[in-house]
Parts: sequence; structure tokens; C-alpha cells
Amino acid sequence: MKLSHVDEAGRARMVDVGGKPITVRTAVAEGGIRMSDAAFRLVAEQHVTKGDVLAVSEVAGTLAAKRTADLIPLCHPLGLDHVEVAAMLDDGLPGVRVRATAKAVGRTGVEMEALTAVSVALLTVYDMVKAADRGMEIEKVRLLEKTGGTHGDWRRDAAD
Repeated sequence: MKLSHVDEAGRARMVDVGGKPITVRTAVAEGGIRMSDAAFRLVAEQHVTKGDVLAVSEVAGTLAAKRTADLIPLCHPLGLDHVEVAAMLDDGLPGVRVRATAKAVGRTGVEMEALTAVSVALLTVYDMVKAADRGMEIEKVRLLEKTGGTHGDWRRDAAD
């Protein structure tokens, strides 16, 4: 398999997407942050002094998706049509689970935008809750599915 971001001489490059078809492209990503029971209770009861952790992390994830090309050097700047970031309590961790969906009509996919949204939303949770638990762990940031484009649709196996 040839990597698309490497030229014939092995140098990193931005992919030329000019000849690719314009299609509707979507991507869904998720991740979680595991925290202590005490920190989880603070988030659940909205007693974190910095504010509403879930709401702020959702806004941060949305802003991050829109800035992905500024953060990831070889990403194309995209006009996103839609970004949705949902942060929810997950007592099974315990912690917060974040899911992000990105959508655009264009020549390149939105996987990086969805993954960036999840990552920054989780980092925001860490920042807001770190006074209560510096040992939090961000885990399983991953793409769940993508649609559109020349490579077609892809969906993670349910067992993963």
C-alpha cells in the first residue's frame, strides 16, 4: 500500500485532490476520558469551578474541527457543512465519552476533522477537571465510520 502523503522521493507532501470527485463526505469519531470517582461526581453534579464541562468541551471540539488544517500540517482547509460534538457522562469509565460527526461536500474526507474535534473536546475536559484529578486518561480516540469519496464507505467492526 502506498501512502498518499509521501512523494516518490519519500518526502511529505499535501495530496493533490483537484481531480477527485466532489461528493458528500461524513465521518464519525469517538473517544473517552477516564477519571476518578470523585472527579466524575464533580462533573456530573456540575461542581467544577471552571463551568459546565460537557458544554464547554462540545464547543471546544466544534471550534477545533473548524481549525483542523491549522493544526495538522498536511490537511486541506475545508468548508465544513456541519459539525456535531456530543459529550456525555459515562459511569462505566467513569468519565466522559465524546462523539463527533463532521460533514462536508468536497474532494477530500473529513476524518481528521472528526478526530480533531474528539481530541480537543477530551483535552478540554482534562483542562477543566485537572485540579480534581491529574491522573485522568484519554483513551480510544478512533474513527467509527466514514462515507463518501473514491474509497467509498468504511465502518469499524462492532467488535472493535
